[in-house]
Amino acid sequence: MQPGEIYLARFPFGDKPGMKLRPVLVLTPPVGPVPEVAVAYISSVLPETLLPSDIEIDPTQTQHEKTHLKKTSVLRLHKLATIHVSSLARKLGTLDDRTRAQAGGKLRNFLRL
Repeated sequence: MQPGEIYLARFPFGDKPGMKLRPVLVLTPPVGPVPEVAVAYISSVLPETLLPSDIEIDPTQTQHEKTHLKKTSVLRLHKLATIHVSSLARKLGTLDDRTRAQAGGKLRNFLRL
């Protein structure tokens, strides 16, 4: 797995114990002796108003076809997790270079780097 790829993964709930299988964007290559990757949450539940850390991904648009998402979704760059590589169930697709660069900028702004 490489940064910019989209996987189905077991992602931790924010408000209760447990994990849910959902699409995530891989942000880092595997790190450590028990490999882990940093990922950002992707949701098909579109908020009424996008946050500055959100990016809408519409798979019907040419630049988002390779994501292989089933419906319009939102990449939520404020919902981050570090997960074991074994939590990645299967690869869905990839994010295009332009959207990936946009995500990098939004992530740097969010983290104030």
